Amino acid sequence: MRPVGLSGRPAPAGSHQTQLRNGNGLQKRPDGRVSDVHDARRGMDVHRGLNGNRRVSVERPDHSRIVAERGRAGYVQRPYMYHGHEFARRTYIYNGRSYDRFYRGYSYHGVFMNVYAPARFYPVGFYGWAYNPWFHPVTFGWGWAAAPWYGYYGFYFNPYPVYAAPSLWLTDYLLATSLTNAYAAQQEIQADRAAARQAPEGAVALTPEVKQMIADEVKAQIALENAEAQQNAKNQDIDPASSSIGRLLSDGNPHVFVAGTSLDVVDASGMECVISDGDVMKPVAPPAPSASDVDVVMLSSKGGRDCRKSSVVTVALADLQDMQNHMRETIDQGLQELQEKQGKGGLPAAPPSAMAPPVNTAFAQSAPPPDTNAVAEINQQLKDADLAEQEVISQAQLEPGTEPSITAAPPTPKTIAIGQSMNEVTAILGPPVTVVDLGSRKIYKYKDLKVSFKDGKVSDVE
Repeated sequence: MRPVGLSGRPAPAGSHQTQLRNGNGLQKRPDGRVSDVHDARRGMDVHRGLNGNRRVSVERPDHSRIVAERGRAGYVQRPYMYHGHEFARRTYIYNGRSYDRFYRGYSYHGVFMNVYAPARFYPVGFYGWAYNPWFHPVTFGWGWAAAPWYGYYGFYFNPYPVYAAPSLWLTDYLLATSLTNAYAAQQEIQADRAAARQAPEGAVALTPEVKQMIADEVKAQIALENAEAQQNAKNQDIDPASSSIGRLLSDGNPHVFVAGTSLDVVDASGMECVISDGDVMKPVAPPAPSASDVDVVMLSSKGGRDCRKSSVVTVALADLQDMQNHMRETIDQGLQELQEKQGKGGLPAAPPSAMAPPVNTAFAQSAPPPDTNAVAEINQQLKDADLAEQEVISQAQLEPGTEPSITAAPPTPKTIAIGQSMNEVTAILGPPVTVVDLGSRKIYKYKDLKVSFKDGKVSDVE
């Protein structure tokens, strides 16, 4: 079992954390850089990501929450009760614009999570139109050609040339939204980014097979929301488990997740890598009954610090639920655009039964009003985080007798041995730079290593 870090997520090999007498805590990476700070007095956790971002999360005594991250949408979350169930309203702030999302509390494997709850549902006819294939494939002009993010991620993402079904259109909408957010966040971190780049080492473009897996997941989410809409029309409370990862991890069907933010994780060798917006992954197996995380295999990679394709990494269940929430939220945004743009720009017209306005849910109407002070609260926490980091780091240096409370094992050596399979080798080294296919004999060439296989097993390493 992997050591748990200060954030509650698996800790990378070689890292250590220090617990102070006043309840504060500090975690460092193997190279000595600070990765996490916990300020008990402020109820604040600060995480410094591998890609240079900083995420600040504050839990307040009234159970409200503030999350702030430079270059990304921050939010203020306030809980409320409806029909005896806990819900939460989040007021998001992004580039001066505010919007609200709703969530319902749900417990899975002992982990309390927030499951996305749509604030409104479309008519049944619209879900049918958005689920089934169109009569004829259509082309659609997205207008991305001059967008900096599109040039920057051109090595990774290409939209479909034609759309045979709404699920394919929504798949490109989901990926484009994710990559747009990733580019904007990185602009804040590195102001001198170029508008385009070559694929970094280890990058693997999204394949048609992976995109089809996303499209299949999108269709499943549309069908799920259609069922929830019918429950809502009958004034029935919607079970949060229906859209939770608990259902997805136990229904026996394959599922994929698309990252909606940057997340530091640990791979099978104990090394840290980044899952970033638009990365795609699927669970290896359902988590053990007592587990608070799950292993996933990466289906794509943008290279650089991103986790490599085919690598297995461990993701906290709460983070996986956030990915599921991101998919549902973005699909809902896409459905709104589909309804507004139907019959325009090459999209087919929807039937009259699909054009009724969406209906607001009762739990959203019963929510407390939006947080009008969200901007000031988010900005204040970003300032407080500067002080929190300085104070906790100074305390850790000055407090006598302070010892690391957890010291993770040093990084596990990457061992390639005779008889290992191709999958085992790629899980350790990642995808090869070059593959030489000689029938029953294959050679994987890496930057400073060459691995030969015979009948799918390692026969030589040079």
